[in-house]
Amino acid sequence: MEMEQLLSMGFPNELAAEALAATGGKSTLKATEWILSRRPSADPPPNNPSPSQPKLDRFFAKPIIPATATATATATASTTQLVESAPPAKRVKTCAPQVPLSERMRPRTLHEVVGQDHLLSPTSVLGCAVDTNRLPSVILWGPPGTGKTSIAKAIVGSVVSSYRLVCLSAVTCGVKDVREVVEEARRVKVKNNWNKRTVLFVDEVHRFNKSQQDSFLPVIEDGSIVFIGATTENPSFHLITPLLSRCRVLTLNALKPGHVETLLRRAVEDIDRGVRKSVEVRVEVKDDAIEFLSSNCDGDARVALNGLEISATRAAARVSVKQLKTAEEEVEEQMNLVSSEENRSVMAIVTLDDAKEAFQCKHLAYDRAGEEHYNVISALHKSMRGNDANAAIYWLARMLEGGEQPLYIARRLIRFASEDVGLADPLALNQAVSCYQACHFLGMPECNVILAQCVAYLALAPKSISVYRAIETAQKVVRESVGQNEGVPLHLRNAPTKLMKELGYGKGYIYTPDNPSATQSFLPPSLQGYKFLDWTNSNSTDK
Repeated sequence: MEMEQLLSMGFPNELAAEALAATGGKSTLKATEWILSRRPSADPPPNNPSPSQPKLDRFFAKPIIPATATATATATASTTQLVESAPPAKRVKTCAPQVPLSERMRPRTLHEVVGQDHLLSPTSVLGCAVDTNRLPSVILWGPPGTGKTSIAKAIVGSVVSSYRLVCLSAVTCGVKDVREVVEEARRVKVKNNWNKRTVLFVDEVHRFNKSQQDSFLPVIEDGSIVFIGATTENPSFHLITPLLSRCRVLTLNALKPGHVETLLRRAVEDIDRGVRKSVEVRVEVKDDAIEFLSSNCDGDARVALNGLEISATRAAARVSVKQLKTAEEEVEEQMNLVSSEENRSVMAIVTLDDAKEAFQCKHLAYDRAGEEHYNVISALHKSMRGNDANAAIYWLARMLEGGEQPLYIARRLIRFASEDVGLADPLALNQAVSCYQACHFLGMPECNVILAQCVAYLALAPKSISVYRAIETAQKVVRESVGQNEGVPLHLRNAPTKLMKELGYGKGYIYTPDNPSATQSFLPPSLQGYKFLDWTNSNSTDK
């Protein structure tokens, strides 16, 4: 068996027999190693004219290292020694990753938080809680970049002796992480004789599902943790009722341009944490650039600070290379060999063009599936109802610029044409349906004019909600079983069969086209005289 394997590898018969005799004749692997260790690799076996080493991997699970590998390793080691003996290459400076400006400038105390005075005044809920050192569990609800995370961290920083802060994000953690935090919180509380409590801050808490939110309930109730959740979505829709009952919902407002301007100027003036740290040169920001950034961020401080950092980076890139420090000069400066007075004179000037380039386009606070989506469509609907075409077109523009689907807007216009215009202008429904079809044919951006035309038409049209009230009243009567929802009167029923005619179906019905003046009832007996639609020609007035 061993002889056959060695022959199949291409070794001569004499050499194979000699190898087996030398190694005991029981191991093909040992015989092969014996041959390779004694036979020069340049002298191929007679039966194998190829100069390449026979591949043994297909015969053995453990690969055989050929003799040539030893020579290769030796050569590699020699090469490595040569490389190590060579003089070291010049190091190229690499910039270490920095924390974003918006994170570095996060307020450290409650006094540094701007724009939320209704929550942080001495008489407010949070102000009193900090003063008395008794923090409640709260939900911070507000638009992005208004200070939810900053307030949570600043609160704990103000009462640092009694509380410890643990931050989680619902985007990356789960129930297991929450359970670990709770267990550690209980250990800390017992270890410190109940004088040290844990504040658990959960960002984007609305991303937790119902079962995950349920995990907070017992630990909030027994006082194991103080819970602070932050969300940009309406808590009424995205958080479970038991969690809301255990927490106080505090609403944050979008920052006004004056508040954002304060934060931007603070970032420019702060040497240790500000924008100067991002570009490593002095920075001067023009007033019109600050005004542009603060006015076009939609009250989002994070957007404004990120825009400032990008603007400063662009301005610093314009500084002459000769004025900046070279790699060698930086090394010498670190060794206190060269003064850096010359480099301190370098200044990056941020202009309005830098700010515009950083933003590219105006930031719009609009989400096609969240709170702002419903707020803006409500504003459009009510502006048309109030006959204000200018406001209606403005809210339409807000939706289109925010990326809203035009067909969604067109469907809402169809509803409005019947609900609010109705019989006062029956052609309004035709206009709305035609608008939907045209938007379907064209799409954005060409259909913007079609939507604006329909919005203006509906806003200026006479209004009547008589049909809307009629169907609402009728459905309420049916739901509440007024009149016991009795059957259709016999004279209003069809009688396609003889049996049905014998039972009285259709008996007494008067064909109205033959006798228009005839009087007959079309309501069940219990609803005789009941009026659903209140409509006359005098109803065609703006309401």
